[in-house]
Amino acid sequence: REIEKAGITIVQMANLVPVAITVGSNRIVPTISIPYPLGDPSTSKETQYKLRYHRVGVALDALTTDIKEQTVFKVKI
Repeated sequence: REIEKAGITIVQMANLVPVAITVGSNRIVPTISIPYPLGDPSTSKETQYKLRYHRVGVALDALTTDIKEQTVFKVKI
């Protein structure tokens, strides 16, 4: 919140969404897991790339979205 008060828009990518909500993050993008937030090493490199590309794309869209309250952005599973 403090960074946004200074005029810098941020997005928190978090696997523990309830914690991000509790601490007051305004824009939240769910991630996959704690050790691998943007990937899954048990999948192919192509699948990992698609997961990362999608989630980073959602985060970039979240940066440009005008919001009035805390928002958790939807991602494909």
